[in-house]
Amino acid sequence: MYRTHTCGELRKEHSGKIITLAGWVQGVRDLGNLIFIDLRDRYGITQLFFDKSSPLAESAKQLGREYVIQVTGTIRERSSKNAQLETGDIEMLVGQLTVLNESKTPPFTIEDETDGGDDLRMKYRYLDLRRGINNKNLLHRHRVAQAVREYMDGQGFADVETPFLIKSTPEGARDFVVPSRLNQGQFYALPQSPQTFKQLLMVAGFDKYYQITRCFRDEDLRADRQPEFTQIDCEMAFVEQEDVLQMFEGMVKHVFKKVRGIELEDFPRMSYADCLKYYGNDKPDLRFGMKLIDVKEVVSGKNFKVFDDAEAVIAIVAEGCCDYTRKQTDELTEWVKRPQIGAGGLVFIKCGVDGSYKSSVDKFYSADDLKKIAEHCKAKAGDLILILSGVLIKTRKAAGELRLEMGARLGLRKVEDYKPLWVLDFPLLEWDEEDKRFNAMHHPFTSWKKEDNELINTNPGAVRANAYDVVINGVELSSGSIRIHNRAQQEKMFSLLGLTDEEAQYKFGFILNAFEYGAPPHGGIAFGFDRFCSIVISNLDYIRDFIAFPKNNSGRDMMLDAPSDIDARLKKELGL
Repeated sequence: MYRTHTCGELRKEHSGKIITLAGWVQGVRDLGNLIFIDLRDRYGITQLFFDKSSPLAESAKQLGREYVIQVTGTIRERSSKNAQLETGDIEMLVGQLTVLNESKTPPFTIEDETDGGDDLRMKYRYLDLRRGINNKNLLHRHRVAQAVREYMDGQGFADVETPFLIKSTPEGARDFVVPSRLNQGQFYALPQSPQTFKQLLMVAGFDKYYQITRCFRDEDLRADRQPEFTQIDCEMAFVEQEDVLQMFEGMVKHVFKKVRGIELEDFPRMSYADCLKYYGNDKPDLRFGMKLIDVKEVVSGKNFKVFDDAEAVIAIVAEGCCDYTRKQTDELTEWVKRPQIGAGGLVFIKCGVDGSYKSSVDKFYSADDLKKIAEHCKAKAGDLILILSGVLIKTRKAAGELRLEMGARLGLRKVEDYKPLWVLDFPLLEWDEEDKRFNAMHHPFTSWKKEDNELINTNPGAVRANAYDVVINGVELSSGSIRIHNRAQQEKMFSLLGLTDEEAQYKFGFILNAFEYGAPPHGGIAFGFDRFCSIVISNLDYIRDFIAFPKNNSGRDMMLDAPSDIDARLKKELGL
């Protein structure tokens, strides 16, 4: 055998035993009379020792970084221990050395703090994955998947695979399409989600389904997006919203407990409307306060047109920041004016520790006026009030971004904290001003609140969906809903989205027909698995670190050099 043990398992109790190891050379240290080699595999590092008098000493000196070797020797306690290594109490006195394969000098150092840039490391991803930090990330991902499966299996869910070659139904993001050789001029699409298939499984009687599956979306990329990603896809029949919330809150708690040993508290619940009102977005970070405050009424009527003419005036209170300098407030002003934030400017009020009030608009507001504003905001002596104004939607969004920025600057978004919540009562529809029609806020199979039945015909924009999201620390982890299971209601939804009967039948006739054969009430949820892993393990929303072979920010695979052209003969066969 190539090895009797791994490089991460040897301890003092193995002293005196003859062991065989195999792995990669992390580094060679030639100290003259002594030669040390760090041997690495995915389990850890073991120090190898060669005395200069050993016949193997010269061979050891010739070893380069990332050579693959096999060694046999005696384990002994180290005289100079390394507390940073789990194997730091021992070393191997090598008696046999075999080079299994040589290696070219790697283009970057195989260490946690590497000298390789992103694109270089993506080109040589198989080397990048040897680094301990990436190795651990993928193993953590494996543990998250194990915990998910353990919970779902324990709750009676069946793991069912659904197709990857499906029909294009471009109602959301753009599809990736696949040309058909046998049906030239026609195309499959890769699934953005198994949505319709899992609903059909409910019609088929599989009342608890889940799948950890690949999904594909041809959309612009960010740090938390990839063109192909993994989803924990789940569906249940004969359930109401509360059943789904209880089931999958339990799953999230189980994963955190199993993988991190963290006991999450019960998830609070917040309406979509309150999320926007108090946090400026629908995925609030609850690790800190600093809620948005409507100050329109208290600041109006002082001949300051920026506030008087604005649809909304919104403030946040940064505790203990009244000593911000002019340079700091000017920098914040420039920050909110960036195109990504979109604010026209920033007004501040300093609540002095001596009881005084100073603002950037003293020309319009007396000390008593400023005091009233501070009292309205419940600001204390020593606090700083930051105020934005403008159109309601844009101002809320900008204030929400400013809140997050101040939370980060003040160290309030702590990595060790986890604050989950359910966001409920989303709008069913959102108006597309460019196309002059409604789009589904979640997707077109989402049902609406029974109490809003009357509004569906008179004011569809006010109808609330039976939809729910899990949010942790400002990151959306999952989205789900109770589905429509009645053909007439589904046809009504399609009509609200501007589809004719013919279009609905052409695109979705299969599920409309299925609803006529005893479709049960059902609902479900889908978690972004890559994002879930990044939050559980590192509390950072940067999913690429948890994917074995990710694409770069341009959607390219630097290692395979894909996407690329295809052979002319294949193009001809496909009719392209």
